[in-house]
Amino acid sequence: MSDPTFEACSFSQAPSPLRIGDTAPDFVARTTQGDLTLSTLRGHWVLLFSHPADFTPVCTSEFIALARAEPQFRAMNCALVGLSVDSLPSHLAWVDAIRAQFGVVIPFPVVEDPSMAISRAYGMLDSTARSSATVRAAYMIDPDGIVRAITWYPMTVGRSVAELVRLLAALQRVAVGDVLAPEGWMPGEDVVKPTPQRQEAVAEAGPAWFMVLRPDEKV
Repeated sequence: MSDPTFEACSFSQAPSPLRIGDTAPDFVARTTQGDLTLSTLRGHWVLLFSHPADFTPVCTSEFIALARAEPQFRAMNCALVGLSVDSLPSHLAWVDAIRAQFGVVIPFPVVEDPSMAISRAYGMLDSTARSSATVRAAYMIDPDGIVRAITWYPMTVGRSVAELVRLLAALQRVAVGDVLAPEGWMPGEDVVKPTPQRQEAVAEAGPAWFMVLRPDEKV
C-alpha cells in the first residue's frame, strides 16, 4: 500500500474518489497558523472544509459562523481546518479583512493549496475541472484518521454550521456502536436500536422491529 502522505506542492496523481470509511489523505501544507501535517491531529475529530475562493460573500459568512462556533467544536474534541486553492498571502489578507470589517478573529488554520494537490486528493476537484474553484465540501474525520461523513454544497449556497455540529455529535454518539441516530437526532433524544439480525430477535421486537426507538442511556 502506498504512503498516503504527500506535500501539497508535489502531489500530482489523481487518486480514486474518496469515500466514507477511507483513510483521510495526509498532507503537509502552509496555513495561516504555520505549517500543518494533518496526521498530527490524530486523537481529535477533524472537520476539514473547503471554500471556493477567498473574499467571496458566502465563504465569508461561513467563516464568521465557524469562528463563533469554534469553542463548541473544540469542546467536542474537534479541530477545524479550512482550505482553498488560494495562496497563503491571500488567506492572510482575507482573514485580516474579516477581523477588521466584522470584528471576528478566525481561530482555525486556513490551508493554502495552489497546486490543487489536496483538493484533487479529496475529490474537491477532478482532473478535468475547468476552474480551480473547489466545491463547498466538508469532511468529518475521526480520531483514527478515517473519513466518517462527506457533505458537498454548490458554490452558491452556504453550509449550516448548526448542522455540522449536529452531525459531529451524531457521529460521536454512534461511534460507540450500540445505537443508531434517527432523522434530525440531537443529543439527549431517543436513539434507534440496531436492526435485529436473527429471526427470534425480530419476533421479540414486535411489528415495528425495523425501527425501535429507546431513550439514550448515554445521556
